[in-house]
Amino acid sequence: MVIGVVAGAVLVAIIILVALFKLMWRVAEPNEALVISGSKHRTEGLEEGMGFRIVTGRGTLVLPGMQAVRKLSLDLNESELSVDCVTKQGIPLKVRGVVIFKVGDDFVSIANAARRFLDQQKYMGDRVHNVFAGHLRSIVGGLTVEEMIRDREKLTAQTRSASGTEMEKLGLIVDSLQIHEIEDPTGYIKNLAAPHAAAVQRDARIAQAEADRLATEAEQKAAARMSEATRDSEILQAGYQAERDKAAATARQAGPLSEAAARQEVVVQETRVAELEAHRREQQLQADVRKPADAKAYEKRTLAEAERDARISAAQAKAKETELAAAAEATRVKTAAAAEAEATKARGMAAAAATKATGEAEAASAQARGLAEAEAARAKGLAEAEAIKARAAALAENQEAVVAQQLAENWPEIVRAGSAAFGNVDHMVLLNGADGMSDMFAKALTMGGTGLGLARQLLASMNSETAKDTTAASAASAASAASPNGSAPRSERVPVQDEGHNS
Repeated sequence: MVIGVVAGAVLVAIIILVALFKLMWRVAEPNEALVISGSKHRTEGLEEGMGFRIVTGRGTLVLPGMQAVRKLSLDLNESELSVDCVTKQGIPLKVRGVVIFKVGDDFVSIANAARRFLDQQKYMGDRVHNVFAGHLRSIVGGLTVEEMIRDREKLTAQTRSASGTEMEKLGLIVDSLQIHEIEDPTGYIKNLAAPHAAAVQRDARIAQAEADRLATEAEQKAAARMSEATRDSEILQAGYQAERDKAAATARQAGPLSEAAARQEVVVQETRVAELEAHRREQQLQADVRKPADAKAYEKRTLAEAERDARISAAQAKAKETELAAAAEATRVKTAAAAEAEATKARGMAAAAATKATGEAEAASAQARGLAEAEAARAKGLAEAEAIKARAAALAENQEAVVAQQLAENWPEIVRAGSAAFGNVDHMVLLNGADGMSDMFAKALTMGGTGLGLARQLLASMNSETAKDTTAASAASAASAASPNGSAPRSERVPVQDEGHNS
């Protein structure tokens, strides 16, 4: 019973000791450092009595309640840089980069980092960004854009060197600093590269043109060589084709020639066999067949020759008959043509005679019409002359009577001319009745008397013209009496023959 109790107590004590040991033992991971505070410790490289102990890569005992254990990460950290800077030339730029850093592995760096970032490890990147941003602005301010572009490593080295002391105080080391991009919002870098880009483009175009020229020349030479090779090849192919055609023709002829030679040999052999057979049978058939056959052959030959001569005679007779028929037909056609020509000639002569007779009749008719018209004109002229002469005599003997006659004949026209003044009057008012009417008619008669005076003047002028006409009529009568036919001269009409009927 006592042994069991002792054994249980020992077991409990062992368990308690193991639990206490496990509770007090701390092990540092490879990427972290244990910072133990709560008692004075001497750490290599640090002042004595710093009040904390640093453990890396191993285990250590920690007294619970008396010491505090915290971890400091030794992993890599990254901080993005985006800094607005101004160069020595006053050109604004934006520099973009990245800083990769970590807590140093030595106890001094771990101690410095523990003092500054033990409870603020998540803000470590912001602190590093601020440090590098300040130094980067300062360094860019002392450089030109050209220097930054041509020697970016110089910018990186100066920035890293300037930030090294401060990073060491923070217990941090920089594993890498890279400047990724330099942004130029003003376009200075682009304009700076423009001449070089233009020169490069120019050189590229020149090189491309030169390459095109060389390529074109090479292509032309290659095309010429290809054409030459094609020509030579075609010539060779033509020669080979001619040889092949010749060989093929020879081969094609060789078969028929061989066949013909073989057939000739067969025929020769068959002929020999036939000759032997014929010679053998000749003796046998000499007496039985040949003489009767000769007789029959002679008979057939004679009959054939007679038939041939008969056909020849018939053909000759047919040809003669055809010749005679053709000659007769030619004679008939010739006779018909001559008859048609004579008939045509007779019809032409008849048509010409008819045309001539028609022309002569038309000429005689025209002449008769001309004479009749001349006689009529002469008679009319003589009648007019007699009338003018009679009127002139009447005027000479009794002018007043003639005037009165002319006035009587033209009295309606004279009255109409006198009353023309009243033609546009719509209404007329007579104030004195019958006396007014009498006065109006008296005025009309007065107008008529004025018309009579004018008529007399006209008649006087007509008398002089009448005397002239009388003289002209007398001259015309004398000319008519002097003409051979006793008639007025006439124009002679020449009959025109119809040329369409002359043959």
